[in-house]
Amino acid sequence: MKFKSGFVTIIGRPNVGKSTLMNQIIGEKIAIISDKPQTTRNKIQCVYTNADFQIVFLDTPGIHKPKHKLGDYMVKVAKESLREVDVVLFVVDEGNSIGPGDRYIMEQLEGLKTPIILVMNKIDKMNQDEFNRLYEQYKTSGLFKDIVGISALEGANLHSLVQKISTFLPEGPQYFPGDMITDQPERVIVSEIIREKILHYTEQEIPHGVAVEVTMMKERSEKEIIDIHATIYCERKTHKGIIIGKNGRKLKGIGKSAREDIESLLGSKVYLELWVKIKEDWRNSDSILRGFGYE
Repeated sequence: MKFKSGFVTIIGRPNVGKSTLMNQIIGEKIAIISDKPQTTRNKIQCVYTNADFQIVFLDTPGIHKPKHKLGDYMVKVAKESLREVDVVLFVVDEGNSIGPGDRYIMEQLEGLKTPIILVMNKIDKMNQDEFNRLYEQYKTSGLFKDIVGISALEGANLHSLVQKISTFLPEGPQYFPGDMITDQPERVIVSEIIREKILHYTEQEIPHGVAVEVTMMKERSEKEIIDIHATIYCERKTHKGIIIGKNGRKLKGIGKSAREDIESLLGSKVYLELWVKIKEDWRNSDSILRGFGYE
């Protein structure tokens, strides 16, 4: 049997579990997870390799109707990924019927020659009748080469999904070393971990007007400690106050939680310093977006 390899994009409405799915398959936390929509902003490239095949996953931003230039960029990234890959995974979650957001994405998929696998996530929240009813609704569209039910959070049926993906991969080389799980620089993953903690700790108080820039990442020569300095940018003075919290407690909580995940990622002790600055309306500034890597 010849080795197979290919590129797979994961698309779907915001907040259906795309990042959770990819992290579970890879076995590491690469893409950030939040219960807020539109958490992923860039294509995060992750790699799954076994003896028979290699899958390069692109976790894209959720397809939605944008409200600012950052939103325009995110949707552009998601749509462009459809033309670059060998397989498309369209992730949906539980519900009584196909919603307007999913129908909008299905319209974007019409005429696409790339094989599309429908991934019905959160099957742990559906009974068999609900699953069957939704399954039949999607099946009648004729868009999908296969339909797989999973629970990304619980890891249910993921092996079956990976095997289904492999059947659509062409014969090809191993693009990345077998032990490599992402092409993202450590700084990018560190900044994303910090941003995830901000979204978690501020709950509904802070919208998505938050960006994180890692300004320094340096290993101390005398000890196995990595010093990391990062700046959190928000759009308003009130947001800065919320992120810092009373007597700096919220920022300390964000820093502690982020440090623990970063130490797990890097396998080293970490000294993390965080600063909070205001950049008004940065999501509508082309130059600032470029500076944050949204090219």
